[in-house]
Amino acid sequence: MLEIIYQDEYMIAVNKPAGMLVHRSWLDSKETVFVMQTLRDQIGQYVYPIHRLDRPTSGILLFALSSDIARLLATQFEKHQLEKTYHAIVRGYLTDEQTIDYPLLEELDKIADKHATREPVLQECITHCRPIATVECPVAIGRYETARFSLVELTPQTGRKHQLRRHMSHLRHPIIGDSKHGDLRQNRGVTEHFSVSRLMLHASQLNLSHPITEENISLVAPWDAQWISLIEQFGWSAQVANLSMKVINPSV
Repeated sequence: MLEIIYQDEYMIAVNKPAGMLVHRSWLDSKETVFVMQTLRDQIGQYVYPIHRLDRPTSGILLFALSSDIARLLATQFEKHQLEKTYHAIVRGYLTDEQTIDYPLLEELDKIADKHATREPVLQECITHCRPIATVECPVAIGRYETARFSLVELTPQTGRKHQLRRHMSHLRHPIIGDSKHGDLRQNRGVTEHFSVSRLMLHASQLNLSHPITEENISLVAPWDAQWISLIEQFGWSAQVANLSMKVINPSV
């Protein structure tokens, strides 16, 4: 069962688990469980995906309940009329609020785009980054006797493929659990010492205008058990309690 965080007669939003594909894809023909099909079976109604999240990323995923509503919501995404907020746990101390204005080379898929004849282009990419908490743990990961981590809030102004993961890697603060753009030694160390083995990137909040009523809606997706476990092990419970959004799920 997927966790439904919003539903009315026009649209529905779920809290996507990490590791789950949004929809069936020939890119992973062996996978049998998908958010789109699971949600359709759960509510007994066809759903229309409005956006996507990478497979290892968790958090808010929005669907329309008709093709007309899907077009209206898609327009908001295309015109950047909504705001998405993510949280991530990264390597090292990140203490300064900043705007990352760093263009990224378009990332073509090695399978889906293998027949593409054009060259990848440089794309404008902007991410706002706000530090929330830091910690230094007495565990040796790599050549240092201690390991440092930061909890950050990320707000993308543009929506490029793997933008947040690549921007944090550019800052030398890769997201923990990122197997493609991250630090594999850090990933293994966090799994070994803290029993957490997922990408620590979560789509926490989505602010949008309702496509029919035009009411401002703020959707929030709580963190999962691994997120809560790492927050508690790092001693960040007090800091996250001050967040305006309710990302701590009391049922976890």
